[in-house]
Amino acid sequence: MEITLAYIGLGIMVFFSGIGSAIGVSIGGQASIGALKRREDAFGNYMLLSALPGTQGLYGFAGFFIINNSGVISPTITLLQGAAILGAGIMLGGVGFFSAIHQGKICGNGINAIAGGHDVFGKTMILAVFPELYAIIAFAATFLINASL
Repeated sequence: MEITLAYIGLGIMVFFSGIGSAIGVSIGGQASIGALKRREDAFGNYMLLSALPGTQGLYGFAGFFIINNSGVISPTITLLQGAAILGAGIMLGGVGFFSAIHQGKICGNGINAIAGGHDVFGKTMILAVFPELYAIIAFAATFLINASL
């Protein structure tokens, strides 16, 4: 049972952060397709903003990699360790899911503004970093949870 909790936590970590990133980059990608009709020369800006929400999926995978390769998950894992990994998975997966989606919305709005002729690429990047910060904090907390096991 203990090892099952740990593997469920790892699955949640990768699954939800990955799904959130897929949704977030899709929001940016959809905005980019529409923006290309109005201003094709800004494709580089659109592409960078569209890709930004993909980082949360990377944090989920990095959390999985850190925990899975730490040696904690073994036949001797305790219930407390399994529960801690489950908690880390719920935390990183959940934060990654929501922050990626909302980051995608910020990026999509920035892409639309750039297509409308506004010089907002840098400002959009700054604003898009705010939801990212919480994914970084969740990743750091996952790292600390793993270190305490």
